[in-house]
Formats: sequence, structure tokens, C-alpha cells
Amino acid sequence: MTNAPDKTGLPPGHFVDAAPFDPFVAEALTPEQERYYQAGQWQIIWWRFRRHKVAVWSGVLLLLFYLCVPFAEFIAPYPREWRDNDLLFAPPQAIHLFHEGQFLGPFVYPQVASVDLEHLQWVYTSDTSRPQKLRFLCLGEKSYQFWGLVPGRFHLVCPPEDGAFNPLGTDRLGRDVLTGLVYGARLSLTVGLIGVAISITLGMLFGGIAGYFGGFADATLQRTTEILKSLPELPLWMALSAALPVTWSPVAIYFGITIILGLLDWPGLARSVRSKLLALREEDYARAARLMGASPGRIIGRHLLPGFTSHIIASATLSIPSMILGETALSFLGLGLQRPAVSWGVMLNEAQNITVVTIYPWLMAPVIPVILVVLAFNFLGDGLRDAADPYR
Repeated sequence: MTNAPDKTGLPPGHFVDAAPFDPFVAEALTPEQERYYQAGQWQIIWWRFRRHKVAVWSGVLLLLFYLCVPFAEFIAPYPREWRDNDLLFAPPQAIHLFHEGQFLGPFVYPQVASVDLEHLQWVYTSDTSRPQKLRFLCLGEKSYQFWGLVPGRFHLVCPPEDGAFNPLGTDRLGRDVLTGLVYGARLSLTVGLIGVAISITLGMLFGGIAGYFGGFADATLQRTTEILKSLPELPLWMALSAALPVTWSPVAIYFGITIILGLLDWPGLARSVRSKLLALREEDYARAARLMGASPGRIIGRHLLPGFTSHIIASATLSIPSMILGETALSFLGLGLQRPAVSWGVMLNEAQNITVVTIYPWLMAPVIPVILVVLAFNFLGDGLRDAADPYR
């Protein structure tokens, strides 16, 4: 075997295409590449978002939580007004499958109450001789008003016919904690959505005006946002919530708090919109629209804002947790929603006494969904922001 060079002048083992190179002839694309190049903006964002596994699972968790909003009456084992005077401060009931080595399916043991006069507290013991099977997709004993309009009795899970079912325990009035969490999700979760809708509307309006027109309008709106951003949020929320009339109904108080949270959250989004429009208004397509006689409102709404809609969605996703925490904090301090309205903050308001917390710790159960929802929204917002970033 010889190492003599071949006709191309290169050592053996090197292969060169002798055909002339034409730089104007594109190489054939694979089906995956062709699909990517032909995809729209939202499809590319979805593909990027799916690679963020934590954000995807956070979205699934939030979807499960938000199912409680339209179907709270069906998911909760009891109606919202239900109470059991025989089960005050009852501890959580464990769900069992086997009784004395025999499979019975999901069941609970009934609880027998007694009073501890030495420590002045309720003591419950489980009667393990009487297993009580749970019922699924069943009719409850008491009817409810679905969304306050349609009467119904259908539940996902019902207590035994001759017993009770309190998987998360009961409070001082014998109200089921799990039922309160399900109904509380309806108010606590929708506060963030409605508040963010108000915030986005104001942020896009004022930020669009400041970024597109500049000059006096920009200076005025920037000074306004700086003043609002310099005020401490929680004391301002407390002051405005305390100013709401005490004669208002729970529904009016709910919308009042939602409007307050939305009106105080728009400056951050307005700043983002302004900075984006300052750059986009100098693009060729914006100048072409202006030269063709398009109005400023059409240029902003039709050409400039859609250019960073994905960024706005990601910013809104990160703003919802702050509003949920705001409503929870106000209700916890007694300045927000109050009974008969049910929210996670209202339920936590009843656990302010440290003695109650140490003896009946299950009353702190609303803390768990608050933490899970806030973390899920933060992870979801991170995933959407990374997927919408054109430079990633």
C-alpha cells in the first residue's frame, strides 16, 4: 500500500467532489427542517414551551386547580353552607382500602367525639369496627345552587349514607375544610385573572401612548408610574380596602378588591410596553403604515402590539401570583373578603390564633394550595418567557 497522492493532489483517504460548487443551489431540507421553517410564530413558541418540562407540569397543575372554578359544586363533597354540629374541630379522616385483611374499596372509619376537660379541647377516636364506604358520582343529601342558578345534588364523591367524610378535617363550626378549599379556589383564583385583565388593559393603553408619541405624554406617564411604583403595595392595598363601605355585599367587596389590585399593578407592564414600542416604532413596517395614512391607534394595536404579545402573556402570568397573594393577605388581615364569602384568605383568617394552630393544625391547609399555585405560576411564566424569547 502506498501513500502516494492521487490525482487530486491529496493523500489517500481524502475525497473531494470534482463537480463545480454552485452557491445558489440550496441543499435539500429534511422534513423536520421544512416543517420548522414553515411554522408560524405561535407554533414555534409551543414547541419551545414543550421542552420546558417543569413549566408544562405547572400548567397541568394549574388546569386542575382552575377546574374548581366552574365545577366547585360538583367537586366538593358538601354544599358551601353545610356544617355538622357533632364534628367541631374534627381531625382529618384517613381513607382506607382494606379492613381486617379484606379489600372493601375506599372507606373511612367514623369518628367519636369526646371533651378533654383538662385541656379544654375536643378529642376524637376512630371506631375501627364500623367501616363506612364512600360513594362516587352520587347524589348528596342536600341540594345546592349550581352557579346560584340551577339546583342540583350531584357530587364527585359523597360521604357514607350513615356517616361523614372530612379528609381535611373541620373548623370551629363543623364546616368541612376540603369543601372550603374547593369553593375558595373560585374566588382566590379568579381574582388574579380579572385583576390581570384590568392591569393588561391599562398597561397596554398607557404604555402604548407613552412609547409611540413620546414627548410630554411619555414624561407625564413615566412620572406617574414612578410615583405608583414608589408606594409600598401592602399598606396601600390595606388603606384602599379599608375604605370600601362595610354595607357592601360580598360580591361588591370582591369586585372592589379585584379592581384595586388591577389598578395598582399596571405600571410595571406599562414600562415594558413603552420600551418595546420605542424600538418597534422605528421599524420599516411601522413607518410604511404611517406613510400610508394609518391612524396611531391602528398602528399601535394592529402592527406594534402583536409584535410582542407573547411577552405580554408571559408578564401577565408572572403578575397573577402577586394578586392572589394580595387577596389572601387582605382577607387574612380581615380587610378583604369575609364570611359568608369563602376564599383561601378568609379560611386562613380563622387560624390567626397560635393556640388554634398548635392544637388544630389542619386549619392551616389553605397555605398549601396558595404555595402550589404561586410556584406553578412562576414556573409557567418562566417557561413562557423563555419560549417567547426570539434570541433563544
